[in-house]
Amino acid sequence: MNSNLQSSYNQSSSVPAARHRVLRNTYWLLALSMIPTVLGAFVGVQMQLPMPSGFLGMAIFLAVAFGFIFAIEKTKNSGVGVAVLMGFTFFMGLMLTPILTRTLGFSNGGTLIMTAFGGTAIILAVMASVATVSKRDFSGMGKWLLAGVVVLLLASVANIFLGMSTLSIVISVMAIAIFSAFILYDVQRIVNGGETNYITATLSIYLSVYNIFANLLALLGIGGGSRD
Repeated sequence: MNSNLQSSYNQSSSVPAARHRVLRNTYWLLALSMIPTVLGAFVGVQMQLPMPSGFLGMAIFLAVAFGFIFAIEKTKNSGVGVAVLMGFTFFMGLMLTPILTRTLGFSNGGTLIMTAFGGTAIILAVMASVATVSKRDFSGMGKWLLAGVVVLLLASVANIFLGMSTLSIVISVMAIAIFSAFILYDVQRIVNGGETNYITATLSIYLSVYNIFANLLALLGIGGGSRD
């Protein structure tokens, strides 16, 4: 009987440790993923790589992105998954070329980029902290957040043809709010044991961080860009 009690105690104490390990590995891999992202952005800007725009550009981007995501899902239980994730983040860095080039065209472009980076870091820190310490259950947000992403995607496609600056602002504000909430949702899933694979967890949080940065930078460019 004592051995059974000891076994139960060991199992119960190992659960929080396992979840902490997944969260720790996720944060480390997320930090590591920033290196190929920055490298991809640097290569794209320095080489002035042309990026397809409009509906065709979005279609190509989504096709490649979902191809990477599918490959990551298939290899998430091996070291290959890390390599594929790094390749994906390099590709995502390349995709920042247009907005970075446009921002760097402002006299205060460097400041805007650093402000967007700092703002993104603050949002990540705040949302991750709330998800870790809060007793509130955020699991019910999942279906609403997915619906919000669908709305964002449809609005983005529509604005390719409409070209409305006001709609662009609305889309960016909504994107920042939705993906900030996604960080809250995804981190709590790890804390509660709903996500046990750190590669998948990193991918989810990375996509949220990426979208927050890109949309925050777009807003800063609209509201604070200077060509003097």
